[in-house]
Amino acid sequence: MGCLIIVFLLLAVAFAGVGFAVHVLWFVAAVFFVCWLAGFAFSRGWRRGGRRR
Repeated sequence: MGCLIIVFLLLAVAFAGVGFAVHVLWFVAAVFFVCWLAGFAFSRGWRRGGRRR
């Protein structure tokens, strides 16, 4: 019975670690997406300005 409790606690810690890692990865993906959108918007505006010359 004690071994079953230890296995259950180890699984709980493992799932908590995986959940935290996934949460951090979603945050990193959101930051990269915002940077990508900003770069896309700025480069598009810069190219339009360059065509007028």
